[in-house]
Amino acid sequence: MNPGQSVSVGNYVAKIGLGTPSRAYIVVVDTGSSLSWIQCQPCRVSCHAQQGPIFDPASSNTYRASTCKSDECMGLQSATLNPNGCTSSNTCLYQASYGDGSMSVGYLSRDTLTLNSGQSVPGFIYGCGQDNEGLFGASAGLVGLARNKLSMLAQLAPKYGYAFSYCLPTTSSTGYLSIGASAVPGAKFTNMYNGVDASLYSLKLTSIEVGGRALAVSGRAYGGPTIIDSGTVISRIQPEVYDALSRAVARAMAGVARAPAYSILDTCFKGSAARVGARAPAVKMVFEGGAELDLKPQNLLIDIDSGTTCLAFAKASGVAIVGNRQQQTFRVVYDVARSKIGFAPGGCS
Repeated sequence: MNPGQSVSVGNYVAKIGLGTPSRAYIVVVDTGSSLSWIQCQPCRVSCHAQQGPIFDPASSNTYRASTCKSDECMGLQSATLNPNGCTSSNTCLYQASYGDGSMSVGYLSRDTLTLNSGQSVPGFIYGCGQDNEGLFGASAGLVGLARNKLSMLAQLAPKYGYAFSYCLPTTSSTGYLSIGASAVPGAKFTNMYNGVDASLYSLKLTSIEVGGRALAVSGRAYGGPTIIDSGTVISRIQPEVYDALSRAVARAMAGVARAPAYSILDTCFKGSAARVGARAPAVKMVFEGGAELDLKPQNLLIDIDSGTTCLAFAKASGVAIVGNRQQQTFRVVYDVARSKIGFAPGGCS
């Protein structure tokens, strides 16, 4: 699990192997998506420029296109929230679309997946993308880890267990992604809930503390379940909670000059994150059951440019989200089999 700068994306990426013989591809890792897909020759409509060659199904001895009546094709709508299609040659068509307007359309397929451990998974279901448009940078595609039977996690669960963990590193370091259940020393767990979309990972944020004191808002202000998502950078919290957090952080940093708002970020300061961060208060996100994210300045603030640093939170326009900025350097454990999510400090740097 590495920062996506190498392929010009703001999310995190990993390397997978696909086909026989196996070839390596860099893909975006997304806990908010179910269907995995990769760009495929002959790119009948549009493929973006990617790092390394585009996958050619004809070069794999184990590639198979899924038929329109296959179980995986019939399950596509629950995975993508889009209806499946069918070609005149009885090949299943998928369409995956994302909140930022990005999309991938192509043939639902099966092939052998090879993990970094060298272990292979035959018959892995994924999309062979023929029209891939949007903010994918130079990545080859995307792997989905959401709670759906077509996700990579669900397909690997019979062999490794229905759980995974990761550490999202800062830009100067490397992290990890581990599929399967494993003990994480020091982890505190909270319950996993079914929110508006049962495939997403939801938990209950109960409090935010600044300087050791809980924000002066009612428990109801935090709203219902909050999604935790590796594919969203900035956390979104309910407006009343955000306003209280913004005021508390601004008070604690009263000696730092303010800067104009930037896009959805309206609590900004003049100076680099390193300089501004030295004045940042201790902030903690507390979840039901006592699980917590004890945020360091790097989790609390984000560099906009060399002269502006902003609070890495924004107002939620709908469901609240714990973004990847707040998750950086923590060990995050998704024990799907037990419906628990856990956090432990010091997972990576």
